Amino acid sequence: MKWSLAFCLLAVSTVVGAVVVRTDVDDAKYRVPASAFPALVDMPDEGHGVLIAPRWVVTAAHAAPMQMQGMENEVSVGGVARRVKRVITYPGYKKLPSQLITEALASGDLSRVSAFLASSNDIALIELASPVTEVTPVPLYRGKKEVGMVVHLVGKGAAGNGTEGQDSHSSHRTVLRRAFNVIAGADARYVWYRFDAPPSALPLEGITGSGDSGGPLLIGDGHSRQLVGLASWSRYPPDHPFWRKWAPGRPFVEGLYGEIVYAVRISSYVPWIEGVMSAPASPRSRHQAAEADSINPAGPRTPLIRAPANGLPES
Repeated sequence: MKWSLAFCLLAVSTVVGAVVVRTDVDDAKYRVPASAFPALVDMPDEGHGVLIAPRWVVTAAHAAPMQMQGMENEVSVGGVARRVKRVITYPGYKKLPSQLITEALASGDLSRVSAFLASSNDIALIELASPVTEVTPVPLYRGKKEVGMVVHLVGKGAAGNGTEGQDSHSSHRTVLRRAFNVIAGADARYVWYRFDAPPSALPLEGITGSGDSGGPLLIGDGHSRQLVGLASWSRYPPDHPFWRKWAPGRPFVEGLYGEIVYAVRISSYVPWIEGVMSAPASPRSRHQAAEADSINPAGPRTPLIRAPANGLPES
């Protein structure tokens, strides 16, 4: 799944789902067997995560399974159901308020929704009840040179193409597809990339779609793969042709050429991830709180980041 500005209008932001592909390339060229990326984790119903240690999965917070007293959750790793011991969301993470969704639906103005998502630390860790021994975890990317990287993205979410957009009737759990894109920018929380049309597009250019939230952005191949990002949300920039045709009450089409997709910037969260995995199971510690504040250099009282008019968060 992915927080897409479309999801919000169905839900009102775009939460990320399946892989949406080039119109002029056969969809079969994007399809890959499940064995192509065994560390991909399926959340219940829809959404993904990535195995990063034998007992640990990282995912987007909005895609993480809800934990309710007396109810056991499972995720699937390599096609095998794995019981969830606990889910730890990033300190201070908040779900998109329903009031913002209501206001956006009524007015057609999605700027406050975009600003909320741009300021959200959309990341969570899932501790499994037992270690996974037959799948190799994916290392985390620790550098700060994501911009300009060609990334590999995978997912089983809804399908579609850049001309017609995502198929609104497509299931959010389909076959595994992979595509490629180039990271165009980054800020403290996110990296982002754009769905370019031919002739500017990569040979297998694509973006994540509904149902792919929490799925990986990867660099490298085989054993050299590293996790750079997690599918989170997307939107159309203000000058996109879509806005000239759309109005409140009309269907919101995701996945058109020109859409910008945001992925959680893993390198910013490495200290928090490692702190949680190495700490004993307990309520949030002072160390975790300090790491949470470090994502925002001004501390926890800083107002929400506002996305500038060009549709991209400032880096």
